[in-house]
Amino acid sequence: MSTLNVTTGAIRRDETVEIVLLLAFVGGYIDAYTWIIHGVLANAQTANLIFLWIHAMAGNWAKALHFVPPILAFAVGIVLAAWLRRATGERASAVSTLIEILLLIAIGILHNRLPDLAGTLGISAVAAMQAAMFVKVEGTVCSTVMITSNMRQAIENVFAVAAGGAPLGTLRRSGIFIALCVVFGFGAAAGAFATKSVPDLALGLPVVALLIVLLRSEALRSQEGR
Repeated sequence: MSTLNVTTGAIRRDETVEIVLLLAFVGGYIDAYTWIIHGVLANAQTANLIFLWIHAMAGNWAKALHFVPPILAFAVGIVLAAWLRRATGERASAVSTLIEILLLIAIGILHNRLPDLAGTLGISAVAAMQAAMFVKVEGTVCSTVMITSNMRQAIENVFAVAAGGAPLGTLRRSGIFIALCVVFGFGAAAGAFATKSVPDLALGLPVVALLIVLLRSEALRSQEGR
């Protein structure tokens, strides 16, 4: 049974709708940022791999190798997230969010001094940590860094309701997944606008969103401890 049907008190603080939607905004935002600034995608390693092989099969190795660093950085971010889970336990999501904030601040400050490669590596690592740490909304598997699986689940749940016999909470669950897709797209739009308008300050907005996530998670943690 999905924990979307249980009381709010049973939901992990890093799985609330509020936090997951903020993270989806960040996911779309930094994907747009890295595409415009660096010509790669921070989250969508499937796309990076496809572009890599398209250029490789055309014999354009310079362009093909351009997509290798974000893939490797994403792998490093996944390993770092796994280590954090072992080292910090229940604090892993908070520590991961703090690291993401610090990395984005550093990249934003040093943007004009860092080569494209360094910026790409840092942001892809940030994306990987988010992808590995925040994998559920109210107990149901979701993604905050891409929309494919969220779209599938939204459509499946709408069909289940339309076909009849769907369990309680199915329509609400579909609404959450639709919201994830919409907010991710809104984040991408905001990221594209900010990156083109104020590239040196563009990473400020996802930093603010992640800071809200961190503060909100800690507030919920304090409430749980009472």
